[in-house]
Amino acid sequence: VGGVRAEEPQSAGRRSSSIRSPAPRLRHRAPDPAGTQPGIVVGCHSGTASEGSVRTKKRGYDITRNPHLNKGMAFTLEERLQMGIHGLLPPCFLSQDVQVLRVMKSYETRSNPLDKYILLMTLQDRNEKLFYRVLTSDIEKFMPIVYTPTVGLACQQYGLAFRRPRGLFITIHDRGHIATMLNSWPEEDIKAVVVTDGERILGLGDLGSYGMGIPVGKLAYTACGGVQPQQCLPVLLDVGTDNQVLLDDPLYIGLKHKRVRGKDYDGLIEEFMQAVTDKYGMNCLIQFEDFANSNAFRILNKYRNRYCTFNDDIQGTASVAVAGVLAALKITKNRLKEHTFVFQGAGEAALGIAHLLIMAMAKEGLSKEEAARRIWMVDSRGLIVKGRSHLNHEKEEFAHDHPHLRTLEEVVHTIRPTAIIGVAAIAGAFTEKIIRDMAAFNERPIIFALSNPTSKAECTAEQCYTLTEGRGIFASGSPFDKVVLADGRTFYPGQGNNAYVFPGVALGVIACGVRHISDDIFLTTAEAIADMVTEENLAEGRLYPPLSTIREVSFKIAVQVISYAYKHNVASVYPEPKDKEAFVLSHIYSPNYDSFTLDMYDWPEEAMKVQDV
Repeated sequence: VGGVRAEEPQSAGRRSSSIRSPAPRLRHRAPDPAGTQPGIVVGCHSGTASEGSVRTKKRGYDITRNPHLNKGMAFTLEERLQMGIHGLLPPCFLSQDVQVLRVMKSYETRSNPLDKYILLMTLQDRNEKLFYRVLTSDIEKFMPIVYTPTVGLACQQYGLAFRRPRGLFITIHDRGHIATMLNSWPEEDIKAVVVTDGERILGLGDLGSYGMGIPVGKLAYTACGGVQPQQCLPVLLDVGTDNQVLLDDPLYIGLKHKRVRGKDYDGLIEEFMQAVTDKYGMNCLIQFEDFANSNAFRILNKYRNRYCTFNDDIQGTASVAVAGVLAALKITKNRLKEHTFVFQGAGEAALGIAHLLIMAMAKEGLSKEEAARRIWMVDSRGLIVKGRSHLNHEKEEFAHDHPHLRTLEEVVHTIRPTAIIGVAAIAGAFTEKIIRDMAAFNERPIIFALSNPTSKAECTAEQCYTLTEGRGIFASGSPFDKVVLADGRTFYPGQGNNAYVFPGVALGVIACGVRHISDDIFLTTAEAIADMVTEENLAEGRLYPPLSTIREVSFKIAVQVISYAYKHNVASVYPEPKDKEAFVLSHIYSPNYDSFTLDMYDWPEEAMKVQDV
C-alpha cells in the first residue's frame, strides 16, 4: 500500500457538489472495460461502474503512477480525456479479465518462485486492484508465492527485492519521534497494523530489516479476508540484528549493529503502541509477527488487555492447528480429551497450541490440570520434566513427573502419543522410526509437521502417508503436492496455514470494533474452520477446507467473530447489526475497477441560453 488515496466513493444517491477540473463533454464513448453501458456520460454519482464511482483531484501522469488509481489500458476513452492521460496509454481498451490473462502469461514465463514473487509485487506497485484480482482468481496457486513458503525466500533476498516503500521502517534511533514517523505514511484511515522486529522470521532466524517481507506478506488480509488494503500498515521495528552474516554484508539495508535489548527495546515498543493508538484509535488492530520467544509472550501478556492486539505465531498458529485436530476427530471418532499430544518444540507456536488445546478440552469437562497432563513437550534439551533446570514459567506448566528423555524418538516410544506436532523448524525431526511407531501405536495417527518454510518441515507428506500405509492424518505448515500411494490411493495434504485464521479474525474485529481479542475468539475460529471440513475433504486427506475457498472461510469466521463479540459485549460498534452477513459484506474490498468519469449532464436549452447585450 502507499501512494495517494482516492477520495471516498460517493453513494448512488449523492451528487457531486462541484466539478473541480474542466473536462470535455462527450456524447459517445467506447465500450467500457469496467462493464458499463455505452451512452451519455452520467457522472461519478451514477453507479455506472460495476463497483461504483470515485472522485479524485489527481490528473495527468500522476494517475498512471498511483497504484490505487491506475487501471492501465482499462481506462475508457472518456476517463483518459477527462483525466488528462489520453496519449499516455496505447490506443487499446482492455477489460480487467484480459488484463488478468496478460499477467498470467507473463507469470508463466518466470521459472522460479522468487521471480514470480517479484513480478507480483511489481504489479502491486503499478495496479493494486488488478493485483488483488489476479490473486483472488486462483488463490490456491498464488498464496504459496506471496505468502509461505516463498515469502521466506523473499525475506532472505529482501535487500535485492526492495523496489518501493510498502511499509514503515521505525528504528531504535527514532525513539521519541514515532508519532512524527507515522505521519510519513500517506493513509489516515488505518485499521490494522502488522509489526515485526525481524528476530525470528519463520524458521529462518534473525533477518533484521529483511523481515519486512513478513508484514508486507500479510496482504493476505485483503486477498483472503477482504480487508481494505489501504487500511493496512506493515511496520518493521529495526533494533539491529545479531545475524553476523547480515552485519558483514555491504548490501544489507538495516541498522548495522547488534540488537538493542532491555529497557531501550521495551521503551520503543511502549512508544510504538501508544503512538499507533493515538493516531489511529484504540480500535486499531496491532498484530505481532515473528518476535523471538523471549519477547513474544512477554509483549503479548503486557498489552493484550490494554490494546486490540494478538500474536499470530502464538494465537493464529494455535487456532489453525487446533482446527486441524478438531477436524481429525471426525476421522478418529473419539473426543479430544482422549488424545495425548507430544510437541517437537516448546516455543511460541507449541505453547500457543497447547493452551488452546487445554481450553478445548475444558469444554469437554477436563480441568486445566488434567488437560495439561495430556500434553508433553520436547525442546532442544529433551523432554520437559519436573526438576529440569532452566525452565521458564511457560514451560513449567507442561513439566511432568517423569524420567528425563533426551531424544524425540525416545519420547514417542515411551509416551505412545496419539498425536505429534512439530513446530521447532527442525527438518526431518519426524524420523522413519517415529512415524512407524506412531502407526504401530494408533490406528489413525495424527502427524502435524507445521514448521515453515518447506525446507524446515519435520517430514514430508509422502513420508507420512507411505510409512503409515495411508493411515496417517497429516497436516503441514507449508504446501505439499498430492501423494499417490502404490495401491492408487491419492491424498491431498492439508496445509495448516495461518491464512485460514488471521484474515477472517481481522475482518470481524475491525468491522465490529473489538477492543481486546481473547483466546475464546481463536477457539471459536478453530471450531468454525473444523465445521467447514466436509467428509469429502477428509476422504482426500484434507483437514482444512480447500485453499480455493479461503475467502468464504474468512467471511464465515468474520461473521462468527462478530456474533461472539456482540454476545459477550466486547464490540464497540453500535447499534448491533441485525443482518451480520450483510454487515460483513459491506466491509469487504472488491478488486473490480471503479469509474472515474465526471458528473456530466445537460440543463434545459432555455436555461442554458447565453444572454447577450
